Amino acid sequence: MSLSSSISTTSGQDYKNFIAGQWRASRGGETFISTNPARTSDIIGSYQKSTVEDLEDAIEAATQAQKGWAATPAPERGEVLFRLARLFEQQREELATLMTREMGKILKETLGEVQVSIDVAKFIAGEGRRPEGETIPSGLPNKFCMTVRHPLGIVGIITPWNFPLAIPVWKTLPALLAGNAVVLKPASDTPALTLKLAELLQQAGLPDGVLNVVTGSGGTLGNALASHKRVNMISLTGSTEVGRQVSEICGRDLRRCALELGGKNAVIVLEDADLDLAATSVAMGAFGTTGQRCTATSRVIVQRSVQKAFTERLTAAAERLRIGDGLDSQVEMGPLVNTGRVPAVHAYTEIGQQEGAKLVYGGTPLTEDVYQEGAFYKPTIFNEVSPEMRIAREEVFGPFVAVIPVAGYEEAIDVANGTEYGLSTAIFTENSRLTFRAIRDIEAGLVYINAGTTGSEIHLPFGGMKSSGNGHRELGSYAVEEFSETKSVFVSYPPAK
Repeated sequence: MSLSSSISTTSGQDYKNFIAGQWRASRGGETFISTNPARTSDIIGSYQKSTVEDLEDAIEAATQAQKGWAATPAPERGEVLFRLARLFEQQREELATLMTREMGKILKETLGEVQVSIDVAKFIAGEGRRPEGETIPSGLPNKFCMTVRHPLGIVGIITPWNFPLAIPVWKTLPALLAGNAVVLKPASDTPALTLKLAELLQQAGLPDGVLNVVTGSGGTLGNALASHKRVNMISLTGSTEVGRQVSEICGRDLRRCALELGGKNAVIVLEDADLDLAATSVAMGAFGTTGQRCTATSRVIVQRSVQKAFTERLTAAAERLRIGDGLDSQVEMGPLVNTGRVPAVHAYTEIGQQEGAKLVYGGTPLTEDVYQEGAFYKPTIFNEVSPEMRIAREEVFGPFVAVIPVAGYEEAIDVANGTEYGLSTAIFTENSRLTFRAIRDIEAGLVYINAGTTGSEIHLPFGGMKSSGNGHRELGSYAVEEFSETKSVFVSYPPAK
């Protein structure tokens, strides 16, 4: 059965769960709707409000399918993923349009996200023909030693709303390539692209039951998935608070748990920096995707001697931004993901003012004329922020940036490292000595030199330090390893007697 008739760019489609290769309504019979955050009257569709019984069906389907999939040669598994990449290429514009309507970010960004998904599919497909272990000399005579990968079994994946295709792709495809079966729970704000992924993987030849998708409440399904005895691993991208909860649940059964969590990402701007480049990069990092990235720039730690000049440039960049419906090719920043996020972001504007920071630009919802039906918030810049303020320490997840003045490099590094997070940090300087010191000194999983805090590449590892994760890395050469066990094999061949 195909979802082609139900996953489209028209309003009000009916979406089902994908279990054992079939599209199924929830056993509970309830649904929920998702709307376009730029125009809430535009209903994207209704989705299944799945129950624990639906989750049980999905896990049973995965259990039945996993052994056969694991027995499929890895190059053949990779061929399925390569065919998926070709399907993505054929439907690139359709997928991007649906994503813009569902999540809100501009079409340029959603086209880029589809391209990332294409690149990931091709990259992981190639991993099917790479060595899956190593040969190691034995310390004993007549003995051969090697390592091989072994699939974990059933992988539960929980994904966020801000990258509704790319994150499900870069978690699911390595898990599949490693020989696992997957139960995937997408965010309730953006389920359509994950269901489209399931449809296209089926068209690419993935056997029934190897991937199963259930939609619904994270409170109902997330904990049940994380605690299920037949699930061997949980991979989650989400907030640090939710990550701690999932980690605690998994820890009870010593279940593997890979967490990619929040950030309070900083850009350091030193007095010798190219200020035009720095301001442009900060504007893109802070206001791109409406600030709704785990790697978004939310702090600028700027040397006092260039604080005024830099802030003027950043403010001018914010003033020039065209805000509106992401389907408009002239728009440069879309809405927040839902109307509930508007007061959540505005609360931090009020906190910043109460804490004594200087509001330089923005700080208000956009409600007039074309904005009145959407979840729009003006790009917001605070200056004269001190490191102990809440707006300098807590993740806002909106178009919101705090400018923190410092005396020089040493203080800048202390401030950059002075939060619980450690995902992405950038530094702008022309000093090569300080560049290499920064690479050493910065406590973050992603470090950028003379570039913003966003824009990772799929063949490099992705992940954070401290409360931004639990040490696992996605993408790159670690991608398939994350979803595998390593076996050490010892083969003895003593002479015949």
